[in-house]
Amino acid sequence: MFIVRFAVFLGLLVVSVPAVFAQPKDPEKLERDFAALAWQRGPTEGQIGNLATVNVREHQAFLDGPNTRRFLELNGNPPRDDHYTLVGPGMAWFAVFSFNDSGYVKDDEKLDADALLKSLQDSDKPGNEERKRLGLTPLYTDGWHVPPHYDPGTKRLEWGLRLRKDDGRQLINYTVRLLGRRGVMQATLVSNPQRLDQDTVDFKTALAGYNFVAGERYAEFRSGDRVAEYGLAALVLGGAAVVATKTGFIKAFGKLIVVGVVALGSAIAAVFRRFSRREPDRRVG
Repeated sequence: MFIVRFAVFLGLLVVSVPAVFAQPKDPEKLERDFAALAWQRGPTEGQIGNLATVNVREHQAFLDGPNTRRFLELNGNPPRDDHYTLVGPGMAWFAVFSFNDSGYVKDDEKLDADALLKSLQDSDKPGNEERKRLGLTPLYTDGWHVPPHYDPGTKRLEWGLRLRKDDGRQLINYTVRLLGRRGVMQATLVSNPQRLDQDTVDFKTALAGYNFVAGERYAEFRSGDRVAEYGLAALVLGGAAVVATKTGFIKAFGKLIVVGVVALGSAIAAVFRRFSRREPDRRVG
């Protein structure tokens, strides 16, 4: 089974929330549209703009910027430029990469997972008021699936957050930030919640093949380069948007900029199944 049952919002600001998923009126056309994307099947190397590359292993696939824009649109997400997609074997998972040119983020800050969680939970009420204004269902912060942690060797910050909808359904949002010389690459994993732990292992293995190009690596920072106005904790809480309120940013911004999660319609999942079975020459796994 490779049904993708939930989709992850890919931006930082609340105004970029995902649209409500609509059931496809013509599943056969949707299937043809998926098949028509320019899938780059592994083994190959995916070019993430002019900033980075990722190894695309056998049974994986990659979509460039224009094709990712269409892929997001077909999945019911707002289409976005300068986003890139890595797809796991059998379409069990996919991850979308995008870059924030915020400047060099200093990584000498210690993370307090409990304090960060409380900040996010404290912001549930104002954040959901804003979601309601935008016609979106509320999301509540339940806790960490994986507490935020930073690896100074790989320059990788990652965490998994458990969210809950009004109907009690649990959703998990897994995010990775890869620090570079001029900013931060965001990689958002989209997976079936029941497979998340397994798919996270596969995804992290894939990230071992990710590299910033020469001149963009974290270690290549030079005096005079722009330095971000925030550190690791702010990346967990939303990145650049937190700068607006300085010391008061935690309660003011928390849920407004946390990644949102919504369910993917069963009709689209069925299209994925048929796409895999009926288009073996084009399938991504």
